[in-house]
Amino acid sequence: MPGQEISSKCATHVQQTSKPKVVVSPLSLDDAEVPPLNLYKPKESYTATIVSVERLVGPKAPGETCHIVIDHGGNVPYWEGQSYGVIAPGENPKKPGAPHNVRLYSIASSRYGDSFDGKTASLCVRRAIYYDPETGKEDPSKNGICSNFLCNSKPGDKVQITGPSGKIMLLPEDDPNATHIMIATGTGVAPYRGYLRRMFMESVPTFKFGGLAWLFLGVANTDSLLYDDEFTKYLQDYPDNFRYDRALSREQKNKSGGKMYVQDKIEEYSDEIFKLLDNGAHIYFCGLKGMMPGIQDTLKRVAEQRGENWEEKLSQLKKNKQWHVEVY
Repeated sequence: MPGQEISSKCATHVQQTSKPKVVVSPLSLDDAEVPPLNLYKPKESYTATIVSVERLVGPKAPGETCHIVIDHGGNVPYWEGQSYGVIAPGENPKKPGAPHNVRLYSIASSRYGDSFDGKTASLCVRRAIYYDPETGKEDPSKNGICSNFLCNSKPGDKVQITGPSGKIMLLPEDDPNATHIMIATGTGVAPYRGYLRRMFMESVPTFKFGGLAWLFLGVANTDSLLYDDEFTKYLQDYPDNFRYDRALSREQKNKSGGKMYVQDKIEEYSDEIFKLLDNGAHIYFCGLKGMMPGIQDTLKRVAEQRGENWEEKLSQLKKNKQWHVEVY
């Protein structure tokens, strides 16, 4: 795969201008043979520190999504595709005297973190705000406690984290020339950002990616795109190894004249996708659970048009460990 190795540390994603290839250190993070799991549990969480909070979306995006960098001091290592649990400060209103419940967030950085030193993790968090359907006004009492805590936090603030957790979305690295089809809605893009940084931005001896990574991202409009500058850069630098398709529901129309959702983009490229799956490609889905019925319906319809039984095909994909789903 093309790309020149450089030893200087890259800046964060918004400042990246050079060819994205960084020698990461310490490489011991790649020595482990099994992923770290549940090093810290809810009753014995780890106290990490907020490094930065950055708004990711433009003014016309519905809602607010933030990129949050957390310093774990190298004490809570993780692999791409895993999640951290976050415990917001304060008391659980439903259980007086007890802490808030753990909220899981997919990690949006590679195991080396945005500063490439193995000591930070990044989260992609959408602020959960509740609007009263009758008055149309915000009701702070029903807002998401953890997401608002994270989006409101400042550098230096402490945060209780648990984990890492999850094996479903781990990036299979046994075949560096494999095809990875990644489908996301909104903040579901988080694990894919970690994959793509590992594939295209970092240089590690154990994983030199030479396959195809194909990202489908569904959001409301252009202002809602997440990490678009980073993904566009990969597209320029690695046109043979990366494809990137956006579905903007409020700006684009599907072939029927309706809103363009991520499943419409999948249908648009369905022949290619099915051929890639038949040749062993991995396919990943991450985002709100409401995304899956529409996607499943589309895949089933396409399979039938091709004279295939979707249930049998899906069963085979799962058996082959090509099918990876994490929805919330």
